[in-house]
Amino acid sequence: MGIQTWQSRFVSEVDAGLVEELLTAESEPAAESSASIISSRADVSSMDWAQLQQTVASCQLCELHSSRNNTVFGTGNQNADLLIVTEAPGADEDLAAEPFVGPVGELLDAMLKAIKLERQQVYITNVIKCQTPDNRNPHVSETLCCDPYLQRQIALLQPKLILALGRIAAHHLLVSQESLASLRERAHKYNGIPLLVSYHPAYLLRKPVNKRKSWQDLLKAKQLLSSR
Repeated sequence: MGIQTWQSRFVSEVDAGLVEELLTAESEPAAESSASIISSRADVSSMDWAQLQQTVASCQLCELHSSRNNTVFGTGNQNADLLIVTEAPGADEDLAAEPFVGPVGELLDAMLKAIKLERQQVYITNVIKCQTPDNRNPHVSETLCCDPYLQRQIALLQPKLILALGRIAAHHLLVSQESLASLRERAHKYNGIPLLVSYHPAYLLRKPVNKRKSWQDLLKAKQLLSSR
């Protein structure tokens, strides 16, 4: 199955009003930290990248550790302006220990190139760091176990923009149960950082008709990055 090259023919203008909203929106609450819930957790708040990655690699706080091949910590530029967050590793990612591999990764790379970015220029991570059985949706208890890792990654990175790909990532970061379609249309912030919501590349492979909407989101991201 071929992956179509992303082209700018779909959209000629960006919704400047939404970009302005993103710059001025009030911060929305971050997800509750599991550090207050799970007393056995190591304190990650002062860890550097290497220490944090080592802690994730040895994590056994939930049952997902028993079925994983690898943890998927994240990849990319640790000084990136753009942070991409998605839900959880799939089977290919679990084997490769890297997010977004295979056809889904190829589509993400094409999406980034369409706004003049390479994978190595951004940072990519997941809400949870282990594959779930049969790729089911993560349980709340699992996301709570991994949440301090994600929060520390964001604190270390200090990106100019967070792009949440897919419903689960958006719901976790925004503490919301609204539809992805609704969240796409509004301005958000996560701990003061502008946040955009868009479709997961795996969904776009199944529903290519929505690539037009995703391209609109990418243009908003490009304009927002340029304005900060």
